[in-house]
Amino acid sequence: MNGADIVIDVEGLSKSFDGKLVVDNLSMQVRRGRIHGFLGPNGSGKTTTIRMLCGLLTPDKGRGRCLGFDILTQQTEIKRRTGYMTQAFSLYADLTIRENLEFIGRIYGLDDPSARAREAIDQLGLTGRADQLAGELSGGWKQRLALGACIMPRPQLLLLDEPTAGVDPKARRDFWDEIHQLAHEGLTVLVSTHYMDEAERCHEIAYIAYGRLLAQGTTTEIIAQSNLSTYVVSGADLGDLAETLKHTPGVDMVAPFGAKLHVASRDHAALDGVAREFAAPGIAWERDAPNLEDVFIDLMSRARSNYP
Repeated sequence: MNGADIVIDVEGLSKSFDGKLVVDNLSMQVRRGRIHGFLGPNGSGKTTTIRMLCGLLTPDKGRGRCLGFDILTQQTEIKRRTGYMTQAFSLYADLTIRENLEFIGRIYGLDDPSARAREAIDQLGLTGRADQLAGELSGGWKQRLALGACIMPRPQLLLLDEPTAGVDPKARRDFWDEIHQLAHEGLTVLVSTHYMDEAERCHEIAYIAYGRLLAQGTTTEIIAQSNLSTYVVSGADLGDLAETLKHTPGVDMVAPFGAKLHVASRDHAALDGVAREFAAPGIAWERDAPNLEDVFIDLMSRARSNYP
């Protein structure tokens, strides 16, 4: 891979707070013009990692570069070229959309902040709401406004920290359409999320739990690397069966999906034996390809038992 194509390249990042190790020896790469999903449960270290990448936090250990700049010594240069959208809405509720964006333009010292604000408003479909107070917007429109503020300075890298949490499904789809358009135009995006459907819309993903990077690659690569064999079990009253299977040798993962169970194992032959043993009238076992959520549930179960 050409070094010029790598926007983020970090190795061995670690960070502790009050003696608690939050990020543990994390290494990752993000390629230019790609949408890189950063997944993991709450408290897994995603936000801390993002803040180290953009120069808001200094790692205790590790090294790396972001946009060609050293994350330990050139943090100011990284900040100037990066847009960072936090989980919480951080613009002014008592200013209009237009006023917020013009204010951002003045903070960044942009030429003609009013014109740049109009450009962002048009790009994100906010024209009809330009004079509406930010505090009166729904979650989806606040999200669009925050994104507009991030892209106004025309950053080279966009960091999005769980940007669609609490937003309705249509607003989430619209947001992701916009992110893909920005990536098509050459912007690199690192976005943290815990939604599996959003993970599948990323070009590549990294999964972190308990501060450790557990998997990285495309969705297809991560599923293949898991080496999971999966059955979908359907029938009535599956609760007792699920509890039994959780303690059955040869079963690595049992998870309900609606009215069905996903049962998976890395020992394919053993799982076939389990399927034959627990087949019964009214209980159907059907082999299926593992999905991303199967893989992540399995990774989490193993990470929990391995974490000190």
